[in-house]
Amino acid sequence: MKSKKAIVTMWCLSLLPFLLVALCWSQLPEMVPTHWGLNGQVNGWSPRIALWGLCAIAPALSLGMQFLPRLDPKKENYEKFQGRYDFFGPLVPLILLVCVAITLSESLWPGRINVGRTIGVLVGLLFIVTGNLMGKVKSNWFMGFRTPWALSDPDVWNKTQRMGGWVFFLAGLAELILSLLAPEKIFFAVFFVLLFGGIILTHFMSWKWFRDKKGSLS
Repeated sequence: MKSKKAIVTMWCLSLLPFLLVALCWSQLPEMVPTHWGLNGQVNGWSPRIALWGLCAIAPALSLGMQFLPRLDPKKENYEKFQGRYDFFGPLVPLILLVCVAITLSESLWPGRINVGRTIGVLVGLLFIVTGNLMGKVKSNWFMGFRTPWALSDPDVWNKTQRMGGWVFFLAGLAELILSLLAPEKIFFAVFFVLLFGGIILTHFMSWKWFRDKKGSLS
């Protein structure tokens, strides 16, 4: 990442969960909800100290977002989509911040939030945004659909990312709409079917585009 504004925003969002947990610590019960089923009901509990581990995920991912491109053999390609990469950087800790806030809310005021639908909306928005960004991502080893065929040819890479972007966008849009209208089990099932079916199809098409191109050159 190169944008100072994006880096500062990303790290502020990454550290905010620690502040939230610290402020709520004395009021938290010894066991807090940390997992919900597809029906939105709590089905997993952990000692409250586990919240610190949840908070640590965001800084770990932010470190990766900031420094992994320097290790990428194709690091020069990041210049071609730097603006989108800088936009995506703060998005990940923002989602994790909301997840920590939901966990704290359910620990202190159980049932106030419909967790299944809230997570469904968040996931939908995340995939819609990611899908819109993916088509402009250039060849690299850390982002996008990194199939062996895409990494071997720039044209195949571009086609693969565009198709993968549509898969993410449509799966996210379906998740967003259905999370507001359909039962929890249904909208999560539809989302996973669309997502994994689309991922399999994208990998197949990536191989086919590579095969067709190499066949036409032979």
